[in-house]
Amino acid sequence: MEALAAYGPLILIFVLFWFILIRPQQIQQRKRREMLASLKKNDKVITIGGIHGTITDIKDDDITLRVADKVEIKITRSGIGQVKGRKD
Repeated sequence: MEALAAYGPLILIFVLFWFILIRPQQIQQRKRREMLASLKKNDKVITIGGIHGTITDIKDDDITLRVADKVEIKITRSGIGQVKGRKD
């Protein structure tokens, strides 16, 4: 019983560490995976490098973005930072 009481503070620190640092990061990673999986043609996006564009084509892990008239770039799916909306 005394051994358990001696490890009590260590266990409490681990539990706090879990809920303050690890759990929120897991939730954020899940939301990012869902966002990347739901990308569609004509979505307005911002890359992690700050480039604004509209998705014109998606093939597996490659995404083609239109960043200006007649200017398209190819990036990987993981290069998308956020979705700003849909251009209809």
